[in-house]
Amino acid sequence: MISWGIIGCGNVTEVKSGPAFNKVNNSRLVAVMRRNPGLAEDYARRHNVPKFYSNVSDLINDTEINAVYIATPPSSHAEYSIQAIKAGKPVYIEKPMALNYNECLKINKASEKYGIPVFVAYYRRALPGFVRVKDIVHKGAIGNPLFVQLQLFKSPSDEEKSGDLPWRVDPKIAGGGHFFDLASHQLDYLDFLFGPIQKVRSLVLNQAHLYKAEDYVSAEFLFGNNIAGSGTWSFSASASSSRDSIEITGDKGYIRFSCFNFEPIVLENHEGRKEFVNERPEHVQIYLIQQVVKALSENGTTVSTGNTAARTSRVMDEIVKEYYRK
Repeated sequence: MISWGIIGCGNVTEVKSGPAFNKVNNSRLVAVMRRNPGLAEDYARRHNVPKFYSNVSDLINDTEINAVYIATPPSSHAEYSIQAIKAGKPVYIEKPMALNYNECLKINKASEKYGIPVFVAYYRRALPGFVRVKDIVHKGAIGNPLFVQLQLFKSPSDEEKSGDLPWRVDPKIAGGGHFFDLASHQLDYLDFLFGPIQKVRSLVLNQAHLYKAEDYVSAEFLFGNNIAGSGTWSFSASASSSRDSIEITGDKGYIRFSCFNFEPIVLENHEGRKEFVNERPEHVQIYLIQQVVKALSENGTTVSTGNTAARTSRVMDEIVKEYYRK
């Protein structure tokens, strides 16, 4: 039985992940930790979790816990992951894996040294709709992939406009701005489709001046097999221009889908146009958590590891490096 402890039981754990640990075979959620003991107790009560803590070390050193899910902001991922690894407990880390690529390497070095596995919550690699896209592309339905185009446009929140800034736009906590939080999913999924990105060039700006982090990113990148990619991310666009699109063009057709909105998958080739449902499960991380539990209890494999996730952090660091050198 894999007995989990969660460090940082915030919003991401309420529906996306937390309940899934009790719904997967051979898995249970034993304890949660939050620095505010009242909030930790409240979460434990609402989710029927037996134990709660307000101290990280107390949770990690709980002998009943044999795996740890780290769901804090990225700035503490490396510290808590390495602490858990040294205690002999596998870690499942929220994305992005850490504050930057160098911290990812430190986690992976500890994993190798102590022989403890690391997994990262890039769960689109395991969601049925996204697995289907990979299957369609790899079976040649669009021919040889030539290039991929990403677009993600979002408007600023009311809090950002008023100056009540969330931690996700504080580079000291998040690594960057919304680009790090959201584009990490997209770039990691493309790594899953085509392998590591080999070359990057970019333009990174702050156009709205609501915070110090980047709010506009344009990037071009190159995968193996001469597959090209480009992406545009804006987090200061108007609400009417909101967009969430990934389109892969091949020499015999194209496939288009959304990363966050779970819109229907569109495939067009010589056979015509087809649409496929991209269903969003109640707990979007459940399929990846199933893989992680099997990897830990049955020597199974999983599609998202510390090594694959570190590649995504390396690419994001490369994209924004000139902006943060100012």
